[in-house]
Amino acid sequence: MKLPHSSNSKGLMNALTIDVEDYFQVSALAPHFPKEVWNATPCRVERNVDRILEMLVQHGARGTFFTLGWIAERYPELVRRIANEGHELASHGYAHERASSQSPEAFLADIRLAKVVLEDIAGCEVRGYRAPSFSVGLANPWAHGCIEEAGYAYSSSVYPVKHDHYGVPDAPRFPYAVGAGLVEIPITTVRRFGRNWPVGGGGYFRLLPYPVSAWGIRKVNKEDRKPAIFYFHPWEIDPGQPVVREASAKTRFRHYVNLAHTEARLRRLLQDFAWGRMDEVFLPVESSGSA
Repeated sequence: MKLPHSSNSKGLMNALTIDVEDYFQVSALAPHFPKEVWNATPCRVERNVDRILEMLVQHGARGTFFTLGWIAERYPELVRRIANEGHELASHGYAHERASSQSPEAFLADIRLAKVVLEDIAGCEVRGYRAPSFSVGLANPWAHGCIEEAGYAYSSSVYPVKHDHYGVPDAPRFPYAVGAGLVEIPITTVRRFGRNWPVGGGGYFRLLPYPVSAWGIRKVNKEDRKPAIFYFHPWEIDPGQPVVREASAKTRFRHYVNLAHTEARLRRLLQDFAWGRMDEVFLPVESSGSA
């Protein structure tokens, strides 16, 4: 695999990814926001994505937006703006259903629908898919076959960590083939003390000090000589979102911790590293399947 390099002093080009969903669509808050109330719940995703797009322009960065079909249907101009500004539009499924909670038939229908909706609205090919909550794992090995059958070129649905809601700790840390025409591109981890540690964004980015994430990305770039993948959600830069006080203390902590600091941390991340689209960083890819 030929490694992509930035044209500036930031070094290796990494992949920046945004999972476009609203705060009430987060899996951990699903018991408090059944899909029947989604249409009546005020959305905050449009203005949050607008802010993200402005940040990317300011820092000369591009990224991949894994977008729900449900969001795309309600904010088609936002989806077109993502594509028109040079970012990659990818799929996060239609209605944020975990792959692990669906039958193969229902899962295939969901990801096919999302692909059609996104492509019809944006007028561009959608090549990538990311399962909500990284819900492709040992319990549903059929999922990659469905993703390939739906016409995607790559998946970013496996997180090679140990977590109480997701993760395949022994999965390869770097891109690997999962079918004749499909590549799985895992979120970035570092290998220390005999296990994988997450350094690729999400709640860990908010919980831990910024230097931890920066150290991990530099380690992967310099020691593994691989691009990193980072992900976050639009609601993570929105400390003014409604607080679901009925959620458990654990859920509230995970969801709301350090929301007020996330945007500033993201700006440091954009300043410190070079960021591009998943398809430009990883495709075409030669997979060795090595960990």
